[in-house]
Amino acid sequence: MEITETLHDSLRREFRITVGVTDLDAKLMTRLESMKSQINLKGFRPGKVPVAHLRKTYGKAMMGEIVQEAVAEAGQKAVDERALRPAMSPQIQMVSAVEKVVEGGEDLIFTLGVDLMPDFTPTDLALISLVRPVADVADEDVQESLKRLASQQRTFEPKGDGAEAIDGDQLTIDFIGKIDGIPFEGGTAESSQLIIGSGSFIPGFEEQLRGAKAGDIREVNVSFPDNYPAAHLAGKFASFGVTVKEVMRGVDAEVDDSLALKLGLDSLDKLKDAARGQLEAEHARTSRAHLKRALLDALDVSHSFDLPPAMVEAEFRQIWSQVEQDIKSGNLADEDKTKSEDELKIEFRRIAERRVRLGLLLSEIGRLNNIQVTQEELNRAVVAQARQYPGQEQRIFEIYRNNPDAVAQLRAPIFEDKVVDFLCSQVKIEDRHVSRADLSKDPDELAKTLKEN
Repeated sequence: MEITETLHDSLRREFRITVGVTDLDAKLMTRLESMKSQINLKGFRPGKVPVAHLRKTYGKAMMGEIVQEAVAEAGQKAVDERALRPAMSPQIQMVSAVEKVVEGGEDLIFTLGVDLMPDFTPTDLALISLVRPVADVADEDVQESLKRLASQQRTFEPKGDGAEAIDGDQLTIDFIGKIDGIPFEGGTAESSQLIIGSGSFIPGFEEQLRGAKAGDIREVNVSFPDNYPAAHLAGKFASFGVTVKEVMRGVDAEVDDSLALKLGLDSLDKLKDAARGQLEAEHARTSRAHLKRALLDALDVSHSFDLPPAMVEAEFRQIWSQVEQDIKSGNLADEDKTKSEDELKIEFRRIAERRVRLGLLLSEIGRLNNIQVTQEELNRAVVAQARQYPGQEQRIFEIYRNNPDAVAQLRAPIFEDKVVDFLCSQVKIEDRHVSRADLSKDPDELAKTLKEN
């Protein structure tokens, strides 16, 4: 094995690694010899199959495994011998033709790129002071929550002959949709139920049925959104012939013991307690989210160090890919719509740099303080993922069992939350009471409110 360093920068190392064909062949022969006694082939006594025959039968497939192992082993050796601390998974680029290597006709040659952890010392956490916004759950908040629950349990009753449909009413309708006068697939339904104002149909559809009465026949003209999921309908103009069969008004459930029973609780008092507990939990999650944002902002401001270029570029590409999709679908934030592409790239590259800086910082703080994700925590995360797909739990378990990258995606947010919890235990935190409305504000808006107060 020959390892040659081809680049030596402060945060980047590159190597050209060669594993000779004779070394690979020796590994193959060793493996074939070790499996010889375990192989039974027709025409040979157990354990007596010639190695040459085994090589002819299994050699190519086995060499493929050996090449993969050799790449991993050589790459790890290059890192370990130089005591390097990779900031991300090394980048591997094959130089030799893999097919020829597997066939035993060529040395294994590849390049290895390693982005390194920058050298920095985390700031003294005791110097960081943060404000955590907290909000009490008022009795009126509980009552409002109960009203929402009652609304969700509403039933519908006929409004009577001649009654006009208003927002919140449920219509039973038949409709036939046409594009250029021709009915299209999925555009026809009978006895379909539609709540006016729910936004569940194509934009503009429900508005044209306000004031409709049972027995009315209306023509509803709409255009499918440009980003409509069915590509063959996206952006198309359509006309629907709609027959209104029934108009019904919604009747909210009474806020009493019977509502509690419907929701699986013994009494209205128990329902009130559950609603208050849920609101308190929501407040706690929102408070923590604001505190985490303030913490990350403080860490970002108090640290400045060089970033591995490849990490920043990879993060930027991921962000920019989403921006391009948002531009294409018209979902770009209003404040960004007037900016040029160059301006957007500069802005989102800064965001990529911030994410990389904070990611490296949290990783280093976690390492220095021996913060780890336990197997039990990973198992709980996998179970939580599986529960999101009823009936497919076993398939989800198999995906995580056989896919280290998928497990790594679960581990990352757990690790981050544990490091954030540790940091919050080290910094100075002042709880400041705010209203429920203030607590629900955008982090930047709330920060401004806290400064003003």
